[in-house]
Amino acid sequence: MPYVKRAKQAKNPAARSLFELMARKQTNLCVAADLTVAENVLALADTIGPDIVLLKTHVDIIEDFTPDFTEQLTKLAEKHNFMIFEDRKFADIGNTVRLQYSKGIYKIGEWADFVNVHIVPGSGVIKGIEQGMEETEFEFPRGIIILSQMSSKGNMATGDYMATAVGLAHVYKKSVAGHIGNGSNAEELKKLTSVTEAGHIVFTPGIQLGSHGDTLEQQYATPQSAIYAGSDCIIVGRGIYEAESAEKEAKKYRQAAWGAYVQRVKGK
Repeated sequence: MPYVKRAKQAKNPAARSLFELMARKQTNLCVAADLTVAENVLALADTIGPDIVLLKTHVDIIEDFTPDFTEQLTKLAEKHNFMIFEDRKFADIGNTVRLQYSKGIYKIGEWADFVNVHIVPGSGVIKGIEQGMEETEFEFPRGIIILSQMSSKGNMATGDYMATAVGLAHVYKKSVAGHIGNGSNAEELKKLTSVTEAGHIVFTPGIQLGSHGDTLEQQYATPQSAIYAGSDCIIVGRGIYEAESAEKEAKKYRQAAWGAYVQRVKGK
């Protein structure tokens, strides 16, 4: 089903916006900006912005963070028409998560379109984010992404854990935008995408054009294998920002992932 049609089935406003943006901009590429200097993150975002639909941040690894960073980042998102996903991986009781989302020095709820959660604490982690969203002064579509699978070797987000994650996404469909899936393993990914609602987006890290893994047990697969297995939006980090030309490499990933999506919709 094309993104445009799936947008109409999305109950979460941020998911609907992202489906529509992917279709309009013709890219399903998210870049993970795992850099530790604010200026470098902003420079990367400005360079690859035209080719991405989503920028994934780890705001807590930025060593020179100031509120000006998120202000500049949101301006770049508006300039290049992409959304922002803060990869915070909330995993605490509801009240703590509410505070982590809306308070502190990062004030994630004021600038991130998407955040993600582990479901180890149960449904309270989703309710905590929901309450944090209600408490922030800024009004814009926001969504929660559930870590239903992971792409690292030996991870425990499989079987019953994944099934529980899918169940929670169904219950909280107004606030849940989608799932993180295991992009590095097509067979595992299919177990998720086969039971995911059409209105939910499946995001997949663990994507590289030429590598099979790293020294810290991350595993990789190609954009095509992930998209054919049901991924909607690939997440690429080092494969782009460590390249000699991040701009050229982003275009390669964009073309590979979008081409695979077009073929998938055609049923090929």
